[in-house]
Amino acid sequence: MQWYEIVLIAAAAAFVAGVIVWQIVRRIKGKGGCGCSGCSSCGSCSSCASHKKEQSEKK
Repeated sequence: MQWYEIVLIAAAAAFVAGVIVWQIVRRIKGKGGCGCSGCSSCGSCSSCASHKKEQSEKK
């Protein structure tokens, strides 16, 4: 294996690890990953504004 192949593999692994850590941090802060904007396709998403409205209206 050449040096540039090792660097490429290390960079790819660092990128994947960074994305995983970024998603964990977003989840801890309470931000979901669905990115919905009031759509009905992700009605069970807890971070949807429309879902939160529906849940508060049902109570």
